[in-house]
Amino acid sequence: MIISAIAAVADNGTIGVNGDLPWHLPDDLKYFMRTTRGHHVITGRKNYESIPEKYRPLKDRVNIVVTRNADYEAPGAVVMGSLEEALEHARAAGEAEVFVIGGGQIYKEVFAAHAVDRLYLTLVHADIAGDTHFPLIDASDWTETSRTYHAPDERHAHGFSFVVLEPRR
Repeated sequence: MIISAIAAVADNGTIGVNGDLPWHLPDDLKYFMRTTRGHHVITGRKNYESIPEKYRPLKDRVNIVVTRNADYEAPGAVVMGSLEEALEHARAAGEAEVFVIGGGQIYKEVFAAHAVDRLYLTLVHADIAGDTHFPLIDASDWTETSRTYHAPDERHAHGFSFVVLEPRR
């Protein structure tokens, strides 16, 4: 099973502010939906709760919420006590590619475990204030396999690039 992480990250590492995305990039949301559809997605509790209730659980995906709270309920989603349990659940279900979708803590855990086989980044070409940041990664540890640039336009205040990376192992 391929373990992937997917995130939109500003030039300064910001991924969130006050439990929300600090930008509105409709084409990035479409990319996220298209890339993760039909797969298991793993999210931390705070990130899951930041998704507007009408979109929870994310449709056409098996949603796995990781929390230490054994009594936590997420109707329509699977609740697991650890990242390891979530990964094992996806593996046991025969998942070909599982996606870690955030937030900051779950990204830290998956990178600390050196478990990421593929990284899908939307690099937002701006420094944006926020309170949640993506873990620092060493670019020399990764090989870029694709990049597509999207210029700012009437629907997107910031330019951004869809980048796919794989680790040099």
